[in-house]
Amino acid sequence: MTTQTSRNTTELPFVLAGPMLRRCTTQHVAFWLVTYGACECRLHISLDKAGALGAVPENELEQQSLQVGRHCFIHWVLWSPADSLPQGVEIRYDFALKTTDREEEWLTDIAPELNYDGMSHPGFVIDMDIKEVIHGSCRKPHHQSRDALLQLDNKLASCIVDKTARPNFLMMTGDQIYTDDVAGPALWAIHQVIDLLGLFDETLSGTVVKNSAELMAHPDGFYRRDALLPDDEANKVLNLRFWQGKRKPIFTSVNGRNHLITFAEVIAMYLLMWSPVLWRHVTLDKKGFPPKQQALYEQERHLIEDFAAGLNQIRRVFAHLPTYMIFDDHDVTDDWNLTRGWEEASYSHPFSKRIIGNAVLGYLLCQAWGNSPQSFLPLKEKLKACFNSDGLSQQDQLIEVLLKWRDWNYCLPTEPPTVVLDTRTQRWRSESNPNKPSGLMDWESLCDLQQRLIGHQSVIMVSPAPIYGVKLIEVIQKIFTFFGQALTVDAENWMAHKGTGSVILNIFRHQQTPPLFIILSGDVHYSFVYDVKLKFSRNSPQICQITASGIKNTFPHKLLLLLDKLNRWIFHRYSPLNWLTRRRYMSIHPRKPPGTTGRTLLNRSGLGVLKLNADCKQIRASVLTADGEQVEFL
Repeated sequence: MTTQTSRNTTELPFVLAGPMLRRCTTQHVAFWLVTYGACECRLHISLDKAGALGAVPENELEQQSLQVGRHCFIHWVLWSPADSLPQGVEIRYDFALKTTDREEEWLTDIAPELNYDGMSHPGFVIDMDIKEVIHGSCRKPHHQSRDALLQLDNKLASCIVDKTARPNFLMMTGDQIYTDDVAGPALWAIHQVIDLLGLFDETLSGTVVKNSAELMAHPDGFYRRDALLPDDEANKVLNLRFWQGKRKPIFTSVNGRNHLITFAEVIAMYLLMWSPVLWRHVTLDKKGFPPKQQALYEQERHLIEDFAAGLNQIRRVFAHLPTYMIFDDHDVTDDWNLTRGWEEASYSHPFSKRIIGNAVLGYLLCQAWGNSPQSFLPLKEKLKACFNSDGLSQQDQLIEVLLKWRDWNYCLPTEPPTVVLDTRTQRWRSESNPNKPSGLMDWESLCDLQQRLIGHQSVIMVSPAPIYGVKLIEVIQKIFTFFGQALTVDAENWMAHKGTGSVILNIFRHQQTPPLFIILSGDVHYSFVYDVKLKFSRNSPQICQITASGIKNTFPHKLLLLLDKLNRWIFHRYSPLNWLTRRRYMSIHPRKPPGTTGRTLLNRSGLGVLKLNADCKQIRASVLTADGEQVEFL
């Protein structure tokens, strides 16, 4: 890291982040990138390794750009070729970046580190027949484990050198960033990025700070933001029972002392999580904290520096491998929409609503658009009205639209089809008690899901939370829920709400839904694989659930060992206690990682690897750990 506290923006490379290869089919290819200034992004491609790159016709390209700071422009480039793109062929590409006041620059001249050894340009391969999918969730920068995405870079490098097939795509199943759990050094870097790029300020209401500048200068701006976050009367009982009367905000993250608040902070976070560029222009030297906070800052600094050191490789992965995403709670805030009571408290307060809305807006601009670009065309004019060269305007109006948006879910035209579920914004809210957990999907969205599934022989379903969880943990969550404390244990699982649990199981039983379901999930910070059959049903599909979590996160080790052992004792396959649960209708067979003496849960940072044969009858599931070991569940 540089020791300078600030740098002239003219020293910054023109490309600040990206390119990130997003939706990638034979009909459309989407890219995301961020630049220092306004520019036209002219895509050049080649389908022949020996041939020169040629410009894509202008009528095949659609570029949308949004200015989010004086020196920060987000670009989405959608290529819709006149003829379908070939499968199994490496497509090399580059961008010529044209501005009004600079000479045309080539992306690979600005960032040659994007290329793998022996390659002159980044490239990708389209293959809609799924043979291998990489998936994972929960990438927490200051967790002590290494970033498992580094191993994906090594894997891609080997594929290119050995001329072997690459994975079809990377599916990130939630918590791509942690807005509610930010290390002190990361927050300090975020503040410097805001200054470097002139990310737009905003006015705030319902709090003691009136704008972004006051927030960054406030004495509670570091390690004490929980004192700034809003609270409400509904939390008083929770305070007295579990928090010794300490003020408990609406936002329930126990690590929310550096919770991101403004839109500028959210955008800076994304740039720092996905690109190494801005880390080279900030310093992590910061003193003046009280002794305990200073010690914590130095501890976190070591972890953040290690995280940032690997971003060159991770940026290269994103430039070569199609990547899809879906949010979970930490992309916005812990316990996001967990109960009806939480929603009523959070959305009725202008400050908490703005915090949530800023995170959702950041998700739209940096994650959601690339999943299904054409789905977000109705928002184009509203985004233009909010962002202009003078700053932000009509921000609350845009947030209001986003908080009611119902098209975050999407499908991929792969074989088998890939269906990605929104389990955060279409909740089945409890009518009897505001403190009961909401269902992860409501009746209408589940009916829509069933219609999308009809007629397919097999499907890959992406659910951020496991549909079939560890039963003992679900029982513990149910006990806390009974006493009105669902928020205390994050009691959000598919079976926590009777209506949602019943409907999703009935979808599996339906005679017209696929005979094979492969479920990819994350969220829980450990990995496991279940093979499930339904009992007493004329239509019992084969269900394989593969849970891989986290990319850079783990569960408390000793606690998970205990829970795993107790779960196997109490809810083993033939346990009569299963008859007291919805599992009485299911036969669940856990696959086991080798060398674990019966354990079924793997507690190591890593990426899930799904491999399928041609007819999908062989489903292999493994975890590529952050230290490079391939652990297959058998």
